[in-house]
Amino acid sequence: MALREIIKKGIRVPSVSISTPLKHGRSSSFAITEIARKPISTSAKNIPEFSFSSFLQGSHCRRVLAKEPLIRWFHASPELLARRRNEEPIGLKTAKRENKGKFRKREIGTPPVEAPYMPPKPKKTTKSLQDKTIDIFEGMTIVELAKHAGEPITTLQDIVVNVGEKVTSEFDPLSIDVAELVAMEIGLNVRRVHSNEGTDIVPRAPVITVMGHVDHGKTSLLDALRQTSVAAKEAGGITQHLGAFVVSMSSGASITFLDTPGHAAFSAMRARGAAVTDIVVLVVAADDGVMPQTLEAMSHAKEANVPIVVAINKCDKPAADPERVKTQLGAEGLELEDLGGNVQVVEVSAVKKTGLDDLETALLIQAEMMDLKARIDGPAQAYVVEARLDKGRGPLATAIVKAGTLVCGQHVVVGSQWGRIRAIRDGMGKLTEQARPAMPVEIEGLKGLPMAGDDIVVVDSEERARMLSSGRKRKFDKDRLIKINEERIETLEPAEEGPKRIEMPVIVKADVQGTVQAVTDALKTMNSPQLFVNVVHVGVGSVSQSDVDLALACGACIIGFNVKCPPSSVSTAATHAGIKILIHRVIYHLLEDIGNMIVDKAPGTCETQVAGEAEVLSIFELKGRSKAKGDDVKIAGCRVMDGCVTKSSTVRLLRSGEVVFEGCCLSLKREKQDVEKVGKGNECGLVIRDWDDFQIGDIIQCMEQVIRKPKFISSESGAVRIEC
Repeated sequence: MALREIIKKGIRVPSVSISTPLKHGRSSSFAITEIARKPISTSAKNIPEFSFSSFLQGSHCRRVLAKEPLIRWFHASPELLARRRNEEPIGLKTAKRENKGKFRKREIGTPPVEAPYMPPKPKKTTKSLQDKTIDIFEGMTIVELAKHAGEPITTLQDIVVNVGEKVTSEFDPLSIDVAELVAMEIGLNVRRVHSNEGTDIVPRAPVITVMGHVDHGKTSLLDALRQTSVAAKEAGGITQHLGAFVVSMSSGASITFLDTPGHAAFSAMRARGAAVTDIVVLVVAADDGVMPQTLEAMSHAKEANVPIVVAINKCDKPAADPERVKTQLGAEGLELEDLGGNVQVVEVSAVKKTGLDDLETALLIQAEMMDLKARIDGPAQAYVVEARLDKGRGPLATAIVKAGTLVCGQHVVVGSQWGRIRAIRDGMGKLTEQARPAMPVEIEGLKGLPMAGDDIVVVDSEERARMLSSGRKRKFDKDRLIKINEERIETLEPAEEGPKRIEMPVIVKADVQGTVQAVTDALKTMNSPQLFVNVVHVGVGSVSQSDVDLALACGACIIGFNVKCPPSSVSTAATHAGIKILIHRVIYHLLEDIGNMIVDKAPGTCETQVAGEAEVLSIFELKGRSKAKGDDVKIAGCRVMDGCVTKSSTVRLLRSGEVVFEGCCLSLKREKQDVEKVGKGNECGLVIRDWDDFQIGDIIQCMEQVIRKPKFISSESGAVRIEC
């Protein structure tokens, strides 16, 4: 019996599910629902029992199932269908057709409202990550690092695996070096935090920085304390380096002193000295008073949260007035003991060596109140004060140990440089095997020259030192490129509106890293709207042939500060290439020479100024001229009151102090002769083109275009600037 006949007769068939095996082990289900709900009449009793399997074998339904896709039919009650017709579909509404004809009226309504554009949420930019600093410590887990960094745990786990560490759980402790590597891969800055648990904490000597204005006697005061004469050996009589040494006081105590330059160009050195010190000795000259660098030293000490002890020097001079100095310091917000504060004031004289015992007592009292202690066990924490390049020993770094013990032979990472400590020398230049807290030492054995202000980190192996150094170099280069792009964008934006600035490329070479930074910062302060000083390269050491080649490629001049004169071969090559090499040993002379060079190279600004003035004394009129010569002409008879009047210049007519007309001079005569210029005190006849309304008493000004060059200005404190 065919399936169609069953459907026609309304035979009730039970629901059956047939699973047909398909390819790849899958099955397709075909369900036949009940075709008729009510049984048919009794005439179907004679029909034999229906077998569905035999039905499928004897009909063409099997062939139909093999060719056509399987369809599932669903039946609903009339109530459900009626309810669905009344419901409006969710989403777009279809327009209802009111006119069923061929043409229907277009509905004119309000245009659809467009949703406003919502920009995506900004992701973390490299600039924001560059400014973020997190604290890391030994034994930090991945969960804690992710919480501080604000990154997913899975991301940090992948970085840890790439670093070469095994990760079994996010709660495994990490070494402080691995934590720094992970943070640098993300783009964060780190600050190492060391714990003192389980270590010996012992008292240590104070680290004292001497700060103040230039030529106020800082180095002379230190010479009086340590019985030396360093000030007499310095170039120009001023300190241009940051020195560190230990002084044994008369009481038997040892104090570590840092001597900072007082010149305005060495602001970064004073900031480094205040950052590593415990106490700041502010030296003020009694005959000079509070000066700009005095105020700057006070601000550096306040930013570093370091106590101040004031030493009023040069009290032996006739013009000394210590009370005036105290009043000035109190007016600047320094709470002196005489005024009810907690800042000690000592009157000393470095030349007469008076008041030194009082200064020593004040420093020891301040150090005792601070209760200075440090751990001596474990890896050392040190701070680079200065770095220089020695011809025989290579890169050398002067450092002060803050905590722990620095041992000869350890692998260290200093900034982005690394190395194995080959030798440690104390302040007197003697070799030592280790350095304890508050001890200034000079270490050698680094692969490259570090930057002044870098931290010294002790690592376990050479492999870890290489890895940490390369990671820091990548981050340093990345941050430097970001900074260069930002500066380029900032300089290009105003350049579209204003005049274009001329670029002066410069190569800076100095004896130590700190003076390189000082000279570079001083050159940047000389930038003006007309000229931009571009420091293309800096280095430590004397001028070499590679510097000359680089200067030839970019058209730069070479500045050598406190370095030896270059070899004759290098000087000859520079002379043939037309490259200027400036060698100086005093910062004053260097800045003055560079300032004059900038003034000469600057294009200047074109300005209009008054070259001469003439007063109208009488008016003459020429009539009856021929048509070929033109109309009647009025001539102003003038006397030149100031400067000179030139025929080729632009003239301006002033009446009662106001400009009435501005034009060019058509004719200039003196004693019936055409002249080009009339000087002061002489009389002349003058005709102005397109103007004949002269009155007695009018002022005629002769204008000329001049190019004004910028000025190099240097203050008493050493601060320089270019004024346009």
